[in-house]
Amino acid sequence: MKVRDIMTRNPVTVSADDPVRIAAGLLRKNRIGGLPVLEKDAIIGVVTESDIISLLETGNLSDDLWLPSPLEVIEVPLREIVNWEKTKTALARIGETPVRKIMSHPAILIDEDADIEEAAALMLSHRIARLPVVHTGRLTGIIAKADIIRGVGSTIE
Repeated sequence: MKVRDIMTRNPVTVSADDPVRIAAGLLRKNRIGGLPVLEKDAIIGVVTESDIISLLETGNLSDDLWLPSPLEVIEVPLREIVNWEKTKTALARIGETPVRKIMSHPAILIDEDADIEEAAALMLSHRIARLPVVHTGRLTGIIAKADIIRGVGSTIE
């Protein structure tokens, strides 16, 4: 079976200069996990949910039990308001980050005439979940692990 038989045609894409908030919105709206990143008509990378999540810095959580003193009962809500404002500012900055700064690159591509076994081998060897599909250098589709499973399953039925 060939990649072209199971790929998703006309994939949703994002521009390298688009802000991350645009990419995140496209992922959510289309219920997908990754997008080919284009610069003009060239595929230069892929941006995934994991790339976006990696922007969120998480601090180490304390294992200590903390009980507030009477004065801290007043201080804690004020401190949390300040922390929330800092969080909102950080999230806004993340959303404005250009996709090119977080995308995986270079893009690992596969030709639509390749066998699905070759697509599976590329995904496994590079530890990725999707591949942009090209024909004569132009983006024609995208193939994900789930597409391969569906393709293999259809040959058994």
